[in-house]
Amino acid sequence: MTATEPVAGIAGRVALVTGAGQGIGAAICARLAAAGARVAAFDLHHGEPQSLPRVVAFHCDVRDPQTVEAATRSVQRELGPVDIAVNVAGVLRHGPLTRLSEHDLRELFEVNTFGVIRVCRAVAGPMERRRKGAIVNVASNAGHVPRVGLAAYGASKAAVIAFTRHLALELAPAGVRCNSVSPGSTDTAMLAALTSADQAIAGDAGRFRLGIPLGRVAQPADVAEAVLWLASEQARHVTMQDLVVDGGASLTG
Repeated sequence: MTATEPVAGIAGRVALVTGAGQGIGAAICARLAAAGARVAAFDLHHGEPQSLPRVVAFHCDVRDPQTVEAATRSVQRELGPVDIAVNVAGVLRHGPLTRLSEHDLRELFEVNTFGVIRVCRAVAGPMERRRKGAIVNVASNAGHVPRVGLAAYGASKAAVIAFTRHLALELAPAGVRCNSVSPGSTDTAMLAALTSADQAIAGDAGRFRLGIPLGRVAQPADVAEAVLWLASEQARHVTMQDLVVDGGASLTG
């Protein structure tokens, strides 16, 4: 399938994407727009998505409940009811837990966990009433496999995986699907802040960091394709699942 081919259940839909200004979020916006969706791009800073066709930028700080509610209402007024919600906004604070500040800990959970919950709360009610919708939350393979220096970050992402499954169960009677995607090392600014691509591929047994069997880090587009599939009618019978997109890095044993 090429980036311009129609995807069942995407064309004409309104899609809300957080963390849309760069990296994985920007790639998801571009992919949804190419598939025919009207995309509301939520970010603290208006960036790349502003220049894309079918993408409208909205300022939103997912740490602020009132801002999330107000931005979501603006989307409904300007574009229509939200059919697809994709939570990508995230921050990385890494290092031994004993060296992380209280601010670091709060920031991780305010953005990575509570930000997801707030946006889901804002869109879930209307989706439930309309008896249609798909939610995809971007977590991390660090929510599955322990990594040295990522205790708090991994916990914030594991919480997203668990939350998504519980929410999926609540919304299933209305036909609303909720799934998560857990990327591994992806070629973004967040990876650059943590390690190099070569180190991520090779792994480090001394630090209990597995390598990547496929021998490459993901591109943001790889994650975007997984999100697109879960949001589409091609995955109409898929809910409560976490799709790991990490080239095999989260293997065990």
